[in-house]
Amino acid sequence: MMARALLIWFALLALAIVNGALREALLVPWWGRGIAQAVSTVLLSGFIVAIGWWATPWIAPRSAAEAWAIGLGWVTLTLAFEFLGGHFLFGKSWSELLADYNLLAGRIWVMVLVATLLTPIAVFTRRASVNL
Repeated sequence: MMARALLIWFALLALAIVNGALREALLVPWWGRGIAQAVSTVLLSGFIVAIGWWATPWIAPRSAAEAWAIGLGWVTLTLAFEFLGGHFLFGKSWSELLADYNLLAGRIWVMVLVATLLTPIAVFTRRASVNL
């Protein structure tokens, strides 16, 4: 189960990288950074939910605890990649990385983390209630 969850996380990572590249190449020049980041965040969150909706049954968590573990694992890997990769591989400052979490400044990137965390348990719960 966890190997499948890890495989899906790598797919989500690839999708997030493509999303970021498209944001920088297309959306920022058209709409400016603020709107582009918001649109990109909403799109990525939607894609995460869609992929999670399809992939969670394939990952096959056997309990709600396992579904929560998948979501928590995905969020942990995402944060590790964002902060460690963002700082050490891509040279972003810690303050630049933390800026994405400033809701008061209109930064809604935390929506991606919420979607990543909750999708596996939402799918598991929904499928369990349908199978009753």
